[in-house]
Amino acid sequence: MAATWSSSCCAATASSSALLRHARVKSAPWVAGASRSSYRQRRRRRELSIRATAAAPPPPVVYADAGADNVASLKIKLLSAVSGLNRGLAASQEDLDRADAAARELEAAAGCPVDLSRDLDKLQGRWRLLYSSAFSSRTLGGSRPGPPTGRLLPITLGQVFQRIDVVSRDFDNIVELELGAPWPLPPLEATATLAHKFEIIGTSGIKITFEKTTVKTKGNLSQLPPLEVPRIPDNLRPPSNTGSGEFEVTYLDDDTRVTRGDRGELRVFVIA
Repeated sequence: MAATWSSSCCAATASSSALLRHARVKSAPWVAGASRSSYRQRRRRRELSIRATAAAPPPPVVYADAGADNVASLKIKLLSAVSGLNRGLAASQEDLDRADAAARELEAAAGCPVDLSRDLDKLQGRWRLLYSSAFSSRTLGGSRPGPPTGRLLPITLGQVFQRIDVVSRDFDNIVELELGAPWPLPPLEATATLAHKFEIIGTSGIKITFEKTTVKTKGNLSQLPPLEVPRIPDNLRPPSNTGSGEFEVTYLDDDTRVTRGDRGELRVFVIA
């Protein structure tokens, strides 16, 4: 009886040992037949990979429109600086300095000079003058000879436009004027068109050559035909009025244009 119990106990013990060994084999994290050293190597490589990934710095954040946003902000700054100055006729020296500084910031932020061989089509259209530093001289000629504004010759300057045709190379300065008349006559409204031809100089320069001036009355006298103003003979024209001029386009996009003239005048235009 004791022998039977002893043999049963030994059999049970052997069976338990076998089950325990089978459980250890199933719970082992390595593939059957693989050595402990190969498993440790794989585990070590996996730990190093996880640590390297965790330690790697995050990729840099690229703001693709940061430059464009800066240019847009500086463009608004320039337009704000020249607003309310009556095209420059009401500009003080402080206003002139503020507008010039804002324009230089915008020109620098654009990143590269204007290339009219590439962007010539952007010149096409009718542009409205917002500001001319030359008008601070209180004459319609700006830095060139022109009629004064004031009591002696009551001329009110209206809108000023530039009409540019890149195909025909026409470059027209269009000025709306109001001329005072003795009471009780109403003021005379007219539009003067100074026709030019233009050519590109270098990458961003433009040379314009004067051709003729045409005046068209408006209002009650709008039925009158246009009047072509006789051109001053070259031998009677003062040296300061050669009939041509040059300027550089320093900033140009689809709706805003900034130019600097051969006499230092700053002009700001927006598409009309």
